[in-house]
Amino acid sequence: MRVILTLVLLAVFNFGFAQEKFNATAVKKFQKDLNTEYADAKTSPLATEDLAHFKSLDFYPINEKAYVVAQFIRTENEKPFGMQTSTARKPMYVKYGEVHFQMEGKEFKLNVYRNIEFSKKEEYKDDLFLPFSDLTSGKESYIGGKYIDLKIPTGNTIVIDFNLSYNPYCAYNHKYSCPKVPLENDLAIEIKAGVKKFHD
Repeated sequence: MRVILTLVLLAVFNFGFAQEKFNATAVKKFQKDLNTEYADAKTSPLATEDLAHFKSLDFYPINEKAYVVAQFIRTENEKPFGMQTSTARKPMYVKYGEVHFQMEGKEFKLNVYRNIEFSKKEEYKDDLFLPFSDLTSGKESYIGGKYIDLKIPTGNTIVIDFNLSYNPYCAYNHKYSCPKVPLENDLAIEIKAGVKKFHD
């Protein structure tokens, strides 16, 4: 019985540990899926003239250093607010928590948000929204910053893979209304990961 219990505990530990290992295959799948979505006229945010000759988005090389295991701090009693967008629209969000992590020997913090309307739907109830900008924004990457999709963690850590960061639809087509990155989520570091800017 003790041997079986030990094996079970080892299996649980190893599975948990594996989930916090960098996975280049997952990044490649993300890139492939994004290109497939953008190449399909039914799902693409691209303008007609761009879609006509679209082959692939421009990605940074996969960067293992852009994968971090962050401390997750749940922030209680936050007041909902209308998030600024590229239009007059102000969807309601609430700050759900903070993520604290190290990169290049420096400490950083980002706020993560929850879309109140989406959170009422079963398929989105565990979704978190992480918008950010960094020192590549407006140079190699989109001037308006990028987004990362996260899930509400079960513990006090959360994986953030900046290789999975993507541009708002507004980077491709002005007809969209996109949340603007809050000033507190502007990072004083270059994060060379994820999707680069689309237009020069």
